[in-house]
Amino acid sequence: MSPPTSVELAAPRRCPSCERWGGVRRLGADGVAIELDPANTLGRCNEGPWHGSLRGPRNACGQWKPWLEIAPAAESR
Repeated sequence: MSPPTSVELAAPRRCPSCERWGGVRRLGADGVAIELDPANTLGRCNEGPWHGSLRGPRNACGQWKPWLEIAPAAESR
């Protein structure tokens, strides 16, 4: 993976922080940021309202479900 780009959890309901987002990601060492490969920031929506479409780090929707890796942090906000 190339040097990552980060999606802050402070921007809730963004696709990369959703359980349904199928892109490549990992939780940052700080436990707050989600790191994405800058060469591959898109992922498919799985079973959400945008099912099957490619979604990027700035996309969001009203049926967001917190990614299991960040669920405790998201719930405390």
